[in-house]
Amino acid sequence: MKTLATACSAVAVTGVLAACGSNEALTVYGASSLKQVLPKIEASPTYSFAGSDVLAQQIENGAPADLFAAASPKYPKQLAAKGLCETPVPFASNTLAIIVPAGSKGINSLADLQSGPRRRLAIGTAAVPIGGYTREVLANAGAEEVLTDNTVSDEQDAAGIVSKVALGSADAGIAYVTEAKSSDGRVRAVALPASAQPVVSYMACVVIRDGANSAAAKSYLKKLTGAGGQAALKAAGFGPVRGL
Repeated sequence: MKTLATACSAVAVTGVLAACGSNEALTVYGASSLKQVLPKIEASPTYSFAGSDVLAQQIENGAPADLFAAASPKYPKQLAAKGLCETPVPFASNTLAIIVPAGSKGINSLADLQSGPRRRLAIGTAAVPIGGYTREVLANAGAEEVLTDNTVSDEQDAAGIVSKVALGSADAGIAYVTEAKSSDGRVRAVALPASAQPVVSYMACVVIRDGANSAAAKSYLKKLTGAGGQAALKAAGFGPVRGL
């Protein structure tokens, strides 16, 4: 490291500082639902996980991201339209489920949220992908009253939904099925009607900004969409790329 720092200092004196850029750490901004799987695909980057809408806004404000992996095509496409991201690439899909505490026996279907006692339900805010998908799946199932007949709390990302359910602060939540799979047994997934499922597509893009580690970001994206990355995503419960 001392040798590298000395070399970079020498290069800086000559006015060719960019020569040392490839040695900088890669920074990946990822949707919270990718928190468990992305480090398994590549451990070395610096990761920042949050709701895709929050991350997109941070990137728009100049945050030092090199690659953006979102739980929806919406935000990468918006950034690309503004010249802040290269063409987004789809890399995975997901499925929604009702998430309940592992030991819970009172909720075993969507119908259980449509009848019976008023329950505490955690969902994503309308601005985040999981919140939009939740409203879509309920509308597709003709079950929009679930959001008015129960006590609903809006969470900032999928991880927040699972945390609230696991801690017993909510009786149930609606999140990605992968969240239950990665919860270490704290919650379990209850299937939602397959016919009501929205198309949940994950997309990633290389961020365009001054000083970006673009070469490393492109290499990471290639790994994410390659055989190894796809195998890791499948093992975590994610599906293949689906139609947009």
